[in-house]
Amino acid sequence: MLTILVKIRDGKEKLNTLREKGGLPAVLYGHGVKNLLLSVSEKEFEKIYKQAGQSSLITLEIKAQKEKPLVLIHETQKNPLTDKFIHIDFYQPSLKEKTEARIPLVFEGIAPAVKELSGTLIKSIQEIEVRAFPQDLPREIKVNIECLKTFENNILVKDLKVEKDVEILQQAEEIVASVAPPTKVEEELEKPIEENVEEVEKAGEEKPEKNEDETTETNA
Repeated sequence: MLTILVKIRDGKEKLNTLREKGGLPAVLYGHGVKNLLLSVSEKEFEKIYKQAGQSSLITLEIKAQKEKPLVLIHETQKNPLTDKFIHIDFYQPSLKEKTEARIPLVFEGIAPAVKELSGTLIKSIQEIEVRAFPQDLPREIKVNIECLKTFENNILVKDLKVEKDVEILQQAEEIVASVAPPTKVEEELEKPIEENVEEVEKAGEEKPEKNEDETTETNA
């Protein structure tokens, strides 16, 4: 299991100062644990996050404490301009109770309908909501798209492969992925442009009539 070292943070320390030193402010809360203000190395957290995501348990090694809680990276906040992490929430779940999480889908392979028929792959769902015990949550769910041989083929939620201890919460018949024919894609791209042109032309036809009416009323 992945482990990350964290420190108890002094609430008086300015967050900007902490970030300038390469640290990230964090908080720990959850089942059977007292809320703690923490700090973690930004570089170390980025490494862990790439491997664990938000659905894999990791061990928090808290400096100067014996307890090593098992936690999920429950929530992250990023700077919208730099896309850098600015705050982390660590959540300690009960290992005896099921929890819900959103698991990313990883699409694998090449769809024959794309390669041979020049279609466009449509990923209708990028992540799926599941329920499981924290220790059974998958890091990701793989989706093989090589079964998409024609434009009529679909991959549905019920086709996803997960362990028996993982319950998928979304509708079984919901489409996960499909391939659209090239003409259909072109039509969808052109449709709003045609509608906009018609609206402009219609507005252009109505404007002179309005001006003529206003002129007549003025002359009268």
